[in-house]
Amino acid sequence: MLGFVLVVLFVAFVAIGVPIAFSLGVISFAGIACMPAIPNTVVFTKMFNGLNSFTLLAIPLFILAANLMNESGITEKLIECICDLVGHKKGGLAYANVLVSMVFAGISGSSQADTSGVGKIFIPAMEKQGYDKGTSVGVTAASSTLGSIIPPSITMVVYSGIAGCSTGALFMSGIVPGILLGLAQMAVVKMYANSKHFPQSEKVPFATALKHTLISMPALLTPIILIGGIVSGFFTPTESAAFACIYALLVGMFFYRSIMVSRLPHILIETMKMASLSLFALATANALGELLSYYQLNVIAQQFFTSLPGGRGIFLFVTVLFFLFVGTFMDGIPAMILFVPIILPSAIALDISPIILGLIIIVTLALGLVTPPYGLCLLLASSISGTTIEEGFKGTLPYFLSSLLVLLLLVLFPDFWLAIPKAMFSGLF
Repeated sequence: MLGFVLVVLFVAFVAIGVPIAFSLGVISFAGIACMPAIPNTVVFTKMFNGLNSFTLLAIPLFILAANLMNESGITEKLIECICDLVGHKKGGLAYANVLVSMVFAGISGSSQADTSGVGKIFIPAMEKQGYDKGTSVGVTAASSTLGSIIPPSITMVVYSGIAGCSTGALFMSGIVPGILLGLAQMAVVKMYANSKHFPQSEKVPFATALKHTLISMPALLTPIILIGGIVSGFFTPTESAAFACIYALLVGMFFYRSIMVSRLPHILIETMKMASLSLFALATANALGELLSYYQLNVIAQQFFTSLPGGRGIFLFVTVLFFLFVGTFMDGIPAMILFVPIILPSAIALDISPIILGLIIIVTLALGLVTPPYGLCLLLASSISGTTIEEGFKGTLPYFLSSLLVLLLLVLFPDFWLAIPKAMFSGLF
């Protein structure tokens, strides 16, 4: 009976717009307070222990790196370079939007940072050039999801900590699907370019394009440096995030000379605000996970999943449906904290690699960032454009559906996507 009441309360909190982190925290405290044998301090202990991790330090560091790059003007230089390459095509700004997100994903590790940094430049520019609001929001929000998939990725760091798998191998598994997702979204741009009369810019002279490319080279090299360092074992994912911060700071202060010392306190405050959203939700999700364990939900879930007919394929399909639903009202990090420990044992029992399970879950939850009512990337992009969530989602829908097709390929051919991780981390498989 208590479990049913807590579920109803949680749904009610989400429905009236209570932030998900506070909803998780209140439910956790209320549930454990109703169990006389368990001290209330368990809630705070679990919250603290859930954040007491060197791996999770990568979250604020990657956010700081993204903020430093936005402040230094690296994002603008990157956009200028890519617009020079594809801006002359029909729908050039839409193509550039996706391509910039693919490169920016290899720097920030955060979809929300992508939406904020890239969206505030691309959305006004696209609307000024003649794109409708739905398209400018849709392309921006959908391509921002690549920040969680193309390495380095904050959600991948968190998943590897939960599942106890190699972060480097998980990073490598996301490269090909991330590129395919970007290509699928660009295919949608191509499909609508003529019917929606997407505008195009004049072709930039080669000398100008080359100049802008050389200026943006520090940004273009960043993903190569970070991923190469992690794969080679030169530094851990958390250390790579710290390196990204130092790299962005040095480039901004001494190469572009656009970061002033007086701006650093503001950058740090904004970083703490953004990081606190994810970290507090993660902490309260840990507390709720403790409550769920008292109800033996992991045992019930494992019995359910292992009893499903159809083996691995049906299991992965049901997992996708489940996380698509969860992603409509919950951020990826607390969702993984709550449900990955429940689902992972069943996947292992079915001989599904934790790497491919993580990739599928992360891609699915990334798509949740553009599905209402929670879809944070959709909310951010719509607010930048000044349009409604309904109009924004209508514009996002074609790009969302193209991403679903790529996700379906992940489910149908799970072993294929492990080729790169197996080749580079053969000792783990």
